[in-house]
Amino acid sequence: MVKERARILVVGGGYVGMYTALRLQRRLKRELSRGEVDITVVTPDPYMTYQPFLPEAAAGSISPRHVVVPLRRVLDRCHVVVGEVTAVEHAKRTAEVATLATAEERKGATVLEYDELVLAPGSIARTLPVPGLAEHGIGFKTVEEAIGLRNHVIEQMDIASSTRDPAIRDAALTFVFVGGGYAGVEALGELEDMARYASRYYHNVQPEDMKWILVEATDRILPEVGPELGRYTVTELRRRNIQVLLGTRLESCADRVAVLSDGQRFPTRTVVWTAGVKPHPLVAATDLPRTPRGRLKCTAELSIDGVDHAWAAGDAAAVPDVTAAEPGTDTAPNAQHAVRQARVLGDNIVHALRGEPLDTYAHKNAGSVASLGFHQGVAQVYGRRLKGYPAWFMHRVYHLSRVPTVNRKARVLAEWTLSGLFKREIVSLGSLEHPRAEFELAAGGKPPHSPSGDSNGSS
Repeated sequence: MVKERARILVVGGGYVGMYTALRLQRRLKRELSRGEVDITVVTPDPYMTYQPFLPEAAAGSISPRHVVVPLRRVLDRCHVVVGEVTAVEHAKRTAEVATLATAEERKGATVLEYDELVLAPGSIARTLPVPGLAEHGIGFKTVEEAIGLRNHVIEQMDIASSTRDPAIRDAALTFVFVGGGYAGVEALGELEDMARYASRYYHNVQPEDMKWILVEATDRILPEVGPELGRYTVTELRRRNIQVLLGTRLESCADRVAVLSDGQRFPTRTVVWTAGVKPHPLVAATDLPRTPRGRLKCTAELSIDGVDHAWAAGDAAAVPDVTAAEPGTDTAPNAQHAVRQARVLGDNIVHALRGEPLDTYAHKNAGSVASLGFHQGVAQVYGRRLKGYPAWFMHRVYHLSRVPTVNRKARVLAEWTLSGLFKREIVSLGSLEHPRAEFELAAGGKPPHSPSGDSNGSS
């Protein structure tokens, strides 16, 4: 039995936010039906994005709507509020929330009161003061960015196919990816595979005409899979005529020219930035303790250190790794830990409400898998290393088992099956990003959105 009525506020609808709320509504089913517990989830988007599928969504292997999980359907016993938490004052147990309604009403942020706080806002892209990056860079963290990048790549091939200017053609067919982690390598591998396939439908664009460049500041890529598989990945990418530049930084991308630290210059209309993440800015807008790196300081029980009734996990939380040989080590900010932390976090909130002892989060890394496109991949699972097709197959099996809900599993599996039977779709739907352009032109004479005025080149 819950000792007293509890209002639980979950900030964020990502891995931690969704899985924690899901765990709570399952463990507190009776209390919810009796009105003893109230769970509110505040999230900027009404869905959770399964980010490991973003590269395949960008390549057209999976429909974008199957990469996301609708929160209102999954969290049917919770109150889902679409909005942004702008500040948290835990001393008063209040959070300021800005929603679409508050913007329409032109009022200040709504104040929500709570008894238990779960802070899981996730992370944002970690950028550097690179000239031209804000104007021309493309991120790869959301489903909107993934689909926008797919449309952009196909549009660049259209530009190259229809111009006689060699400089414009060369810039359109040069694709620079910055960051050699999972996001950068998988996005590059899948999109290069997609573009290679699409080139067969262009009479004057060949795969060898395109330049694909991966820029990594350290001396290795995919550090999670180990040095041997990292070297194999470099070899495999270079075999596909992809330039892998290690120990190299992007110095500038102003004027659509990527300038690297080794002196190379690449005129390009595509710079994809995947060089790491940092905690969400909301973390700094709270009165909760943080580490020098800006993450929430947590205990092994996933409570925020030194604070009662506040919990955190995921990318924005520094959670001690009790399985690490070296003391003071935190768990890695990845999906594998986030999903497992959410379950322990949900259980511990239930324990706290019922006056029971808390559980300690302890999970040893099971391994890592990565797809390189072209039916190639690398995997390190429980100490065993896989390469090529077996690793690619393992990547699909693993993530199919992890994507939430049976509904999504069935739809993704069906799409993979159909993609093996039929040809890949290579249509760009860039106009979806500006759906009113045609009507605005018809109604008021306003010219439609022009690619020349778009920093990313999407029309």
